[in-house]
Amino acid sequence: MRKLYSIFFILVPILSLKAQLYSLNPNEGIIGGGFGLNWIDGKPHYTFHFFPEVSLGDLGFGLDLNIDFDPNGKIRTENFNDFSDYLSVIRYVRYGKKDDPFYIRVGALDYSTLGHGSIMYLYNNSPSFDTRKIGMELDIDFNAFGFESVYGNFGQAGVFGMRGFVRPFQFTSLANIPIINDFEIGASFASDFNEMAGVDSVSYNYGNNKFNIVNDEGSLSIFGFDIGIPIVKSNLINFELYCDYTKIIDYGSGVAAGAIFGFNLLDLIDSKIKFERRFNGDNYIPSYFNSFYELERFNFDSSSGIVSSKIQSLKNIQSVGDGFYGELFVKVLGWFDIIGSYQRLDDYPKSGILHIYTNIMPEDYPYILKAGYDKVNIEGGSDLFKLDDRSLLYFEYGYKVFPFLVLSLVYNWTFTPIRDSEDNIIEYKTQKRIEPRISFIYPLKFGQ
Repeated sequence: MRKLYSIFFILVPILSLKAQLYSLNPNEGIIGGGFGLNWIDGKPHYTFHFFPEVSLGDLGFGLDLNIDFDPNGKIRTENFNDFSDYLSVIRYVRYGKKDDPFYIRVGALDYSTLGHGSIMYLYNNSPSFDTRKIGMELDIDFNAFGFESVYGNFGQAGVFGMRGFVRPFQFTSLANIPIINDFEIGASFASDFNEMAGVDSVSYNYGNNKFNIVNDEGSLSIFGFDIGIPIVKSNLINFELYCDYTKIIDYGSGVAAGAIFGFNLLDLIDSKIKFERRFNGDNYIPSYFNSFYELERFNFDSSSGIVSSKIQSLKNIQSVGDGFYGELFVKVLGWFDIIGSYQRLDDYPKSGILHIYTNIMPEDYPYILKAGYDKVNIEGGSDLFKLDDRSLLYFEYGYKVFPFLVLSLVYNWTFTPIRDSEDNIIEYKTQKRIEPRISFIYPLKFGQ
């Protein structure tokens, strides 16, 4: 498990995919539910799902109720052992969408990013089925200036991030000139106020299964500055250049320079390519708050007495050299989505990070396929698809017996929390879940 916490960067969260069977248009919805037989770490559980979603204009909400019963009919403890577990049945409530003039979302955060992502990129506040949290995103764009913000967990102190930005030419006579008027300057700040954010050493009392903090560096904070220059901006093609500077307070800094190219052909083909070159200093981790951060923050192996924490990794990192990051997104006719991304650092052999996700569910065909895979600390080809404590996997293959009835097989390679005598999470271990599932999905139309 210790290898997991030397992660430098990881991308799109996998666990959120299970609740996103359809991409809803305005004034649409689904009523979804199902039953399954779920093998969790080799033990059978009966599973009930209920996941309605509704989109009414700019307003949307979704529920995500998952209950596992053991063979004796008892509810699995990890489903509802915290107050936040009950709140997390409300998967999200939102108004607007990301990049709208006003956007707010409360609930599970799956893809939270500030700016170009050098500080916070695709942060996931609920990376485990058994520790779901309620957070918030709030963005307001007044055209000439604005801000975007993220808070990870209303249940306790957690990750907070904010980026303010200004488009300075909007205040001049150049405000009506295309491209120039969208030149943007931003400043960001993010911090983790969780009590374990800076802990890198503890002592453990085996008698009462409790640890005491020996060394705490306190909350970790990061600030950064960025500029973005739109070279081409149209309904067909978008091309942007950007540069970010990031500083982890009391530690190192880094610079990222990149380009984003987007292409949209009459909504038949929608694609985006992003390439970024990273110049990393000592004691610096790019995109510190990422989709694995809630798992990386702090872990304690009681059997060995070893602490693994993100702050510990940051302190131990010396020169890892520069690196690159590339991302490709393709959507064709609304039939399927394909996302792939990869990162590697020049002077760190085990720095490869792979993400693959696809969603194939054409409306006029009976088959569905959804799969997502993340792997970190990749050293070579033989290591690429080996499932271990550096992997996340989601796979679902299904068949529509009737338009509203789907039979599918779901496989998850994920993580589950381990708690001490006071119900505090002290570490995560890998978990395998296999589930044959029957789902009932009824589409809704409003204002017809």
